[in-house]
This record gives sequence, C-alpha cells and structure tokens, in this order.
Amino acid sequence: MPRVFSGIQPTGELHLGNLLGAIRQWVVDQDTHDAVFCVVDLHAMTAPYDPASLADATRRTAALLLAAGLDPQRCTLFVQSHVPAHTELTWILNCVASFGELRRMTQFKDKSGGQESVSVGLFDYPVLMAADILCHDTDRVPVGDDQRQHLELARDVAQRFNHRFGETLVVPEPAIPPIGARVMDLQDPTSKMSKSADSPQGTPLLLDPPDVLTKKIRSAVTDSGREIRYDPENKAGVSNLLEILSVVRGTPIPDLEASLAGAGYGDLKSTVADAVIEYLAPVQERYAALEDDPARVDEALALGAAKASSVADGVLRRVRSATGLLTRQ
Repeated sequence: MPRVFSGIQPTGELHLGNLLGAIRQWVVDQDTHDAVFCVVDLHAMTAPYDPASLADATRRTAALLLAAGLDPQRCTLFVQSHVPAHTELTWILNCVASFGELRRMTQFKDKSGGQESVSVGLFDYPVLMAADILCHDTDRVPVGDDQRQHLELARDVAQRFNHRFGETLVVPEPAIPPIGARVMDLQDPTSKMSKSADSPQGTPLLLDPPDVLTKKIRSAVTDSGREIRYDPENKAGVSNLLEILSVVRGTPIPDLEASLAGAGYGDLKSTVADAVIEYLAPVQERYAALEDDPARVDEALALGAAKASSVADGVLRRVRSATGLLTRQ
C-alpha cells in the first residue's frame, strides 16, 4: 500500500476543525494506506512554550488521536523526538535547502511578525517538516491549504537532493480532502478554526461538554438574512455550519439544504449542535478510558516509535551513503 504521513502539534487539546479537517481522514487512511502519524513535539519548540507541560501535552494529544480512532495495530503513531532520524536528516536537508526559499515561506512571515529576534528553529521549521515526511518514504501527505507551501518545499528539496546525489528520496504527493478540509472559526467564518484564535467561543474542543458545545455553536456568527443556503462567499457562517453538519452526518450539502428549507438559523444551529454532540460522544468516552490508563498510551507510542524507526533508519542509511558520510563502525 502507498505510505501516507501526517503530523500534529502537541497542544494537548484538539478542536472540531482538527477532527473534521484531518483526523477523520487519518482514520480512513489506516485501512487504505501504510499510515504514519506523528505528534511533532520538536516543532512545538519553535515558539515560546512551557517546558513543564510539554510532555503532558504530548501524551494528551496522542490519547486524543487514539480516542478519535487511530489504532496502533493498523497505523504507526509516534512522537517525533522519539525517532532521532528526523533531526539528523534535517541537518542534511539544511545543506540542500536554500536561505531564499525559506525566507519566502508565508507562515514564517506571519509568525515572525517582523520581529528582529526570532528563533532559527522557526525559520527552519519547513526543513524539519520536510525531514518528517521524507525519512518515511512517504507517498502521500494529507495537507491543508495553509501547509501546501511547506509540502512544495519538501518536494523541491527531495528532487534537488536526488538530482545532486542520485535517486534516494521518495518525492511525496499532496492529498486534499474534498470537504471539511478547512473548517472555519464559528465567530469569524472567514478564518480557519484555530485554538490560537482570539475568541475561544469560535473553537469547539473535542472534550467540551455538551452544554459548552451547544453554547458555542448557537452563538456562531451567520448573517442578517434567513435563507439556509450553501454560499461560502456571501453566507460564510451558514456555509460553515452546513459543511460541519455534512461531515458529521455524512449527508451531502444539497440534501441538508432541502431538509432545512423554510427553517431559521436557530434551527440550523440546534441541528448542528445536536449532531456534533452525538458525533463527539464516543471520542470523549474513549478518551476518558485512556486517561484512566495512561500506560496504554505510552505502550502505543513505544510500538509506534519502533515501527517508525525501522523505516526512518533505513532511509537515513541511504541518505548517508549517497552524501558520502563515513559509515559508523
């Protein structure tokens, strides 16, 4: 089967956009691909963070992924820093990537905010991401619009490496989910849902209790009209709610529009809230069981690190040989 790879930062809290935009597809990929998923704790270090909480956030993020349906027997789930090949390959790729192409990365410009003092790690983030992908011989990368530029860099670096040192690295292809790939903030439906957004009310979390989920969804921004119609340009808020409902129910948007004809925005919000609560209930139940048995999470991550290392170490051996590094005896 073709190999698919994706990673997620260890915030310790995942939101509805994470689940509908990415993780639900990861669950499907377990049965159609050789699926590799990574909690990217090294990426988390590129911005200010609390060292005392990083390990706990990493474990909680992994537990949420397991609760959402990832199965360590059907996929490879591991923590980035547990597979040293990621960092060694990053240095080698640093010697292939150029300063100019990293300087043009949109996310670096946005996150550095014109500051003079930013970490080299933030600047080099895309090369570490390229190493994450390339050290697993990845064929496909599920990627949102905001990460497409980084994937293109990974492809460019792999092709340049192969041109310079011979065919060594697999050049990955992007995979964009057709719906739910960009779930928008409930309070600002023109912006992607994000835990770092200014208003937490716009971001339903996977572990929010039903009353909190209901409050967040019922307070979602819509527009001054009444018609429930999918029109992202003119009715961004309503369209976002319809996309969410379509994904959690598995119902095409035109069918939802027909079933909600004549209903008001309050009806739409209540319907979405009920559907989301039902959709998240088994995830919350599984997470509670994992929280009571943290050894299960650690065991899953240890298994994943072993499987990931067996592939990544092989890729690194090819890279070291191709680049002329002396073999360690």
